[in-house]
Amino acid sequence: MKLGEYQELIVVKQVDFGVYLAHEPEAQVRVLLPGKQVPAGTAVGDRLEVFLYRDSRDRLIATTNRPGLTVGEVAALGVVATGEIGAFLDWGLEKNLFLPYKEMTRKVEAGDEVLVTLYVDKSQRLCASMKKLYHLLRTDSPYQEGDMVHGRVYEFGHDFGTFVAVDDLYSAMIPASEDCSMLKIGDVIEAKVTGVKPDGKLDITRREKAYIQMDADAEKVMSVIESYAGVLPFTDKASPEVIRRETGLSKNAFKRAVGRLYKERRVELREQCIRKI
Repeated sequence: MKLGEYQELIVVKQVDFGVYLAHEPEAQVRVLLPGKQVPAGTAVGDRLEVFLYRDSRDRLIATTNRPGLTVGEVAALGVVATGEIGAFLDWGLEKNLFLPYKEMTRKVEAGDEVLVTLYVDKSQRLCASMKKLYHLLRTDSPYQEGDMVHGRVYEFGHDFGTFVAVDDLYSAMIPASEDCSMLKIGDVIEAKVTGVKPDGKLDITRREKAYIQMDADAEKVMSVIESYAGVLPFTDKASPEVIRRETGLSKNAFKRAVGRLYKERRVELREQCIRKI
């Protein structure tokens, strides 16, 4: 019996409250399919495709309903309740799916929608996890360079970039050079595909075309300068870490923005600072 997966089992016994299923007619291990789940006209010997999980009493049980997630898959599920040891997710079955606290990548709240996978824990119970999704996402997306897509942020790779599940299905990444400090796990974003890797994974960006983005970045830098009373205490020679911390921009983007402001004669460049004119 494969917990958390669809499988075809044989009807081996009929009772008032449902039917018992097994792999073979003489098998000792059997599972109940409740009467309300049994298709009309079902008889002993018939084969039924069912999903196995544990009910509210922790008993192994079969269903013909389709849950929102099976073992090895990834899906976005809604949080219906939270507690001290975890949260409970709606996955379309009578019993909500448990998301242990240790399997969260951020604290979740009721009403959130989170990207998770399904696994069988040491106690042979089905649980959800927000971790280790990268290798489960598909790499056969229909998207090409230039396409606009929607995706859900599921992990921050720091040195690598920000990992996104496009359509909650396909593997994608925003490069580390792009500021994503305003994003959090679970955010759904719109982005543009900048490339498709040989293995099918997508490179995406939230930034506009360079000439449009430069205008936005210039205004962002100007706002930071004004927050320093008109004198920014560093220049484009500062370390990338300082520039990103103070402005949210990469060093190259900061240089372009400062160049735009200088060309427009809105700032003057000093050896140790940038001053608003």
